Amino acid sequence: MAQQIQTFSITAPGFFGLNTQDSSLDLASGFALVANNCVIDKYGRVGARKGWQAKHSTLEALGTADVKMIAQLLTEAGVQYTIAAGNNKLFKLVGSTLSELTYGGGGTAPTITNSNWQACTLNGIMYLFQSGHDPLVFDPALSTTQYRRVSEHSGYSGTVLSGDCAIAAFGRVWVANSTTNKDTVYFSDLLSGMKWSGGTSGFLDVTQYWPNGADNITALAAHNNFLFIFGRNNILVYANANDPSNLVLSDSITGIGCIARDSVANTGSDVIFLSDTGVRSVLRTIQEKSAPFRDLSKNVRDDLMSAVAGESPATIKAVYSPFDSFYLITLPVLKTVYCFDLKATLQDGSARVTTWDSIEPKCFCYDIVNKELLMGKAGFITEYTGYLDNTSTYRFQYFTNHTDLGTPSVTSVLKKLSVVVIGGADQYVAMKWGYDFSSNYYSQTVKIPAQGVYYYGIAEYNIAEYSNGVALQTLVAYPTGAGKVIQTGYEADINGIPLSVQKLEIQAKQGKIV
Repeated sequence: MAQQIQTFSITAPGFFGLNTQDSSLDLASGFALVANNCVIDKYGRVGARKGWQAKHSTLEALGTADVKMIAQLLTEAGVQYTIAAGNNKLFKLVGSTLSELTYGGGGTAPTITNSNWQACTLNGIMYLFQSGHDPLVFDPALSTTQYRRVSEHSGYSGTVLSGDCAIAAFGRVWVANSTTNKDTVYFSDLLSGMKWSGGTSGFLDVTQYWPNGADNITALAAHNNFLFIFGRNNILVYANANDPSNLVLSDSITGIGCIARDSVANTGSDVIFLSDTGVRSVLRTIQEKSAPFRDLSKNVRDDLMSAVAGESPATIKAVYSPFDSFYLITLPVLKTVYCFDLKATLQDGSARVTTWDSIEPKCFCYDIVNKELLMGKAGFITEYTGYLDNTSTYRFQYFTNHTDLGTPSVTSVLKKLSVVVIGGADQYVAMKWGYDFSSNYYSQTVKIPAQGVYYYGIAEYNIAEYSNGVALQTLVAYPTGAGKVIQTGYEADINGIPLSVQKLEIQAKQGKIV
């Protein structure tokens, strides 16, 4: 009697994101071993990321240098300024025009040897800090085409620290980590980042408060009336940050710190950062006595930290996009972005993770006014949008985990692979399969036909939430070969149209017992 063909279905494939940490045979079917140039969309499907487009034409003053910082200033009058740094210069983007800011302080222009500024805004003014450099200020009330030193601004008093970490919070500018002082946080007077003496300005020396001996300040953050002072190996949490005269050490965390200043991102309800054990999240509510941590990168920790070891901490940049509900962290040496989906966490508190290559951002900035994600690249400020990398296609890749189809001692003979895809038009999908952990995959290429807008709400897909204005197709391949353990993969060049995977079906029959 012929063996009966069995069907194995995976709905919402890749919904759990990547898992390269655990044994692939023990993984739930929703995990992926490869999810490159992917995101988890709002319906829980693994789909293609967006691409990028340049916001302006080339500018000789920037050339092909990397844009290493982008920051935005919104004045009380509602005027928005986008300021960027690259090629040891400062630039301003207005519409589609990028122009260089010039020095307007009236003296000798400051010497700028790097573009790794940290910017913060207070009371309609942008402040820029970088270790070993004079702090700078961009004040549209004085000039919209020039910058100057903070010390050259009217109303300046005291001595502003030439620090590397700076935030604007609780009505003040806070700065730390100069080349000679790595244990003191200085704060300006209320509503004035120019005044560093008198009023309610002051400083906080944390030398004796590190819980595990000496440490150095690497980053600052503010959340829920708490000031977070990140060291390399410890974190100090100060309460009553809205009133520095009543600052009190509320909590200290030992053994976990922040290793990259620009990995810190505030989500509005949380603070995310890169530690030497992965991407972490600080969770705090009023009722909690201490700050617990979530390991968002638990399922990719070893791969991530192996990659981080080859990077310079100063070039690791991150951003939180509330529109996309993801946290991105870019590793420029590896030319890889890790995307942490924060719409919903997994049961163990980790995030659903995918990776991006070929996009290679050098820095990020989320535009809260226009709800755009800006990225710095070589020679350009760009926007995360569309489904082309400028004018080029990019490769979407999704591979399932390994499975024995429930019969660990019996070979499986594949007969049919079906994948339901949403989107795409007039393009090919490579359907791949392999056996017994081999990386030499068999492959068949199946074409998505040219198609227009498809409206759901009819036939078996009578579900309004799938209405994306893109079409649904079932693609079929007829595999060859057999093995005890099976893995399938799906690849496509994204050519301007979104593409996501809705469902997989594997049809197989049992072979010999081994």
